[in-house]
Amino acid sequence: MLVIRADLVEAMVAHARADHPDEACGVIAGPEGSDRPERFIAMVNAERSPTFYRFDSGEQLKVWREMDAADEEPVVIYHSHTATEAYPSRTDISYASEPNAHYVLVSTRDPEQHELRSYRILDGEVTEEPVRIVDDYETA
Repeated sequence: MLVIRADLVEAMVAHARADHPDEACGVIAGPEGSDRPERFIAMVNAERSPTFYRFDSGEQLKVWREMDAADEEPVVIYHSHTATEAYPSRTDISYASEPNAHYVLVSTRDPEQHELRSYRILDGEVTEEPVRIVDDYETA
């Protein structure tokens, strides 16, 4: 189960809406081994595409080095789908390389409401997981 603060969900959705019709992408870092997303990091979709995303390699290297220096890891890796449901594509599955991350997809195909779903992706196997949105982790 992914437990995540509401402000982080709002940040992902806002980023997805801002980049629409292109896919948005980013990371939410958290303390190593905690499985608790803390620090929102919006990234650039190097593809600038409505159907595909890819982190810019230079930006990704910088972000991963920052996380390493801060004893953080990518707890959530997110991106948006602009015209389809929030389910990983074959390409999304093939590029999933963080075995401990929650892969969150936000669909912005409906301009009035979003769809947000989370998955674990390991060795090509996709498992959907529940998402629990909380105001803060202390009361969760």
